[in-house]
Amino acid sequence: MSDVSTRTNGDQPALASRFPTAFTILFGLIVLMAALTWFIPAGQYDRAMNEAVGREIAVAGTYQQVEANPQGPIEVLLAPIAGFYDPDSNVANAIDVALFVLVIGGFLGVVNATGAVDTGIAAAMRALRGHEKWMIPILMVLFAAGGTTYGMAEETLAFYPILIPLVLAAGYDSVTGVAIILIGAGIGVLGSTINPFATIIASNAAAIPFTDGLALRLVILIGGFALSVAFVMRYAARVKADPARSVVSSMKESNERYFLSKDTATGIDASLSARQKLVLIVFAATFAVMIWGVSSQGWWMARMGALFLGASLVVGIIAWMGEKRFTGAFIDGARDLLGVALVIGLARGIVVIMEQGRISDTILLWSEQAISGLSEIAFISAMFGIETAMSFLVPSSSGLAVLSMPILAPLADFAGVGRDLVVTAFQSANGLVNLINPTFAVVIGGLAIGRVPYERWLLFIWPLLLILVVFIAASLSVAALL
Repeated sequence: MSDVSTRTNGDQPALASRFPTAFTILFGLIVLMAALTWFIPAGQYDRAMNEAVGREIAVAGTYQQVEANPQGPIEVLLAPIAGFYDPDSNVANAIDVALFVLVIGGFLGVVNATGAVDTGIAAAMRALRGHEKWMIPILMVLFAAGGTTYGMAEETLAFYPILIPLVLAAGYDSVTGVAIILIGAGIGVLGSTINPFATIIASNAAAIPFTDGLALRLVILIGGFALSVAFVMRYAARVKADPARSVVSSMKESNERYFLSKDTATGIDASLSARQKLVLIVFAATFAVMIWGVSSQGWWMARMGALFLGASLVVGIIAWMGEKRFTGAFIDGARDLLGVALVIGLARGIVVIMEQGRISDTILLWSEQAISGLSEIAFISAMFGIETAMSFLVPSSSGLAVLSMPILAPLADFAGVGRDLVVTAFQSANGLVNLINPTFAVVIGGLAIGRVPYERWLLFIWPLLLILVVFIAASLSVAALL
């Protein structure tokens, strides 16, 4: 994925121009899924309302073939639109996330117009001089805590424009900034403990208490976090010592021009004015309130968007910007993230095609048949592999939980393993895939904001993915034997 921001620099690296953009990759996946609807038999399970889960879930043993609904060129063109908003679709719409991203962009545009962030970054770098590396594990702990407790995902999009300038000013690259957020929160989701959108909803769908298997999930959380922090810190240290070793070294100058002001990049000693200090207090308080609202008050995109809109008005009043300057800054900031908002809807269109083509349940049936009658280790290993594959098609943890758990979890009884292992395999696989999933808005959006091409991200993260696969598979296998 190359830069999807509406800003252009005129000197994008040759590699980015040779690799397809995020829009091309995602549209290609929509076309591929549409083609599969012509070959994969259409079918579906009966659905029944589950009060514990709060939605309809698939009923095991009820699969039946239905009339095929192959998707043609018209449906392919409609899929991205339906991905944004389709009241008749069973797929979660992306319009709320896209609007949230635009409001965040407006908020950041207003804050940046005050100069408070650039001056604050310069001051932070002076304070951290010689100890910059420790911000990596500290920040990753915070994001992992959000991931494991309430499934922090879309909310992370607000943090990229804040953290990446700080990381660049410390001598690292944009990949390091993206990794701190995306891997930090992702490892938390991968090792979910009380995350209602993964662990709890999957356990309910599997008809077990969510506390079953908690010890194993803690092992995966702690072990996975330690491996990830070590990996990111090692990469960051290598880049700081030799910027040419960055996987986005060809974009170093353009990224620094994009994210850093001249004063921040050169380390000029600037002092925060009283108004700027007050702006930064409001800035930090806004994110604190967002985390509180999401984690304890049930907030979602509408209320979070309203929060950032209100905070924008407060910042504008504090800085005494005036109506024209305020609206100009807000619109310019939203414009910078317009590409991110568009790519989120495009990613959701892939799932729309699968649902309209009626092939999701058929793929689930094939998975059910593939793991019947296996030994304990073979069963849980196959379950991990199946959930990994299905996560590419259904990136939503709650969506995949209610789709797969009612069908696959009961098979654990015949394999002689606990259903909690199936839940752990599901959430580990889903969290792992969502570190790279091109159908997941958080991945595509985060990389777009961070100006990290998708193929460069894959080049960076593949060794860590391999390490985590081995670690998770070994943990599941040992647990299956106990």
